[in-house]
Amino acid sequence: MAYTDREDLNYLGQLYLVGANQTPFLNMIGGLTGGAKTSASFNFPLAQTWAARAGDQSTAVKSEATSITDVNAITYTRTQDFNTCQIMKYPYEVSFAKQSTYGEISGVAIANGDQPVRDELAFQRAAAMKQLAIDLEFSGFQGHYVEQSVSSTVATTRGLIEACEANTVPAGTVALTLAHINALLLEMSANGAEFENMVLFCNGFQKQAISNLFGYAPEDRNVGGVNVKQLETDFCQLGVVWAPQMKTDTILVADMAKVSLVFCPWKGQLIADVPEAVTTAKEGGFLYTQVGLDYGPEEMHGTITGLTTS
Repeated sequence: MAYTDREDLNYLGQLYLVGANQTPFLNMIGGLTGGAKTSASFNFPLAQTWAARAGDQSTAVKSEATSITDVNAITYTRTQDFNTCQIMKYPYEVSFAKQSTYGEISGVAIANGDQPVRDELAFQRAAAMKQLAIDLEFSGFQGHYVEQSVSSTVATTRGLIEACEANTVPAGTVALTLAHINALLLEMSANGAEFENMVLFCNGFQKQAISNLFGYAPEDRNVGGVNVKQLETDFCQLGVVWAPQMKTDTILVADMAKVSLVFCPWKGQLIADVPEAVTTAKEGGFLYTQVGLDYGPEEMHGTITGLTTS
């Protein structure tokens, strides 16, 4: 995008950010820097996993005679889950003239009106930081994994929806039901989910579907409607959170005790605000970060996919 100049107009009135800009998932893991981990490599391990066989009474139970002679050892193999950081860069530039002319007002102008943006450069920097948070929230849910192989590769971090391979219930393009949620939680329990801090994330359409499915509105002359924020299940208490960056046809159940950001710091900085050299009549810089998502063993999380969206 071009630099900000006097053609980008100033207006009177309180400043509001509009659109689906909430980032509840990012907020729960500490925001852009809170609770973050660091790595000296773009690729980083998530977990080293191994599995025991199903319980039985035949494999290891021996007679006295075979317990002496049986020497066939069993090897328990391990695998590694991993993810990658992605480079995120947000340039911003403002002309000297634009910085100087915050008093130039377009639109409806009234006496004693409030023009809240007195420092255009600070506003553009703050807006870029907010956009970074929204994009990182989207990546945490819907990120598609691409590993960096050469410098021209656009490496991208794997989000939780793509990560959930062990625990996923395909809905088959039908509306959400209690059976879908029960099936997912049962599958998660069978695959070793610990259910430590469970949160169900969904888009607005599925949030309404959950309230309609589980809500009960007592008769009242003055109050109506329901807003389901928690489900009591056989395995855990499940918080319900509306997250605008979630896929509309998908519900994610995530153990937030296992989730954090991982940064590959540049000069010790998790998110760098790098100023540009002033060589013309404009100033600016760019936000820069190398960040990925650590979600631990993917078996801790699960999805319901292919739900109806209308």
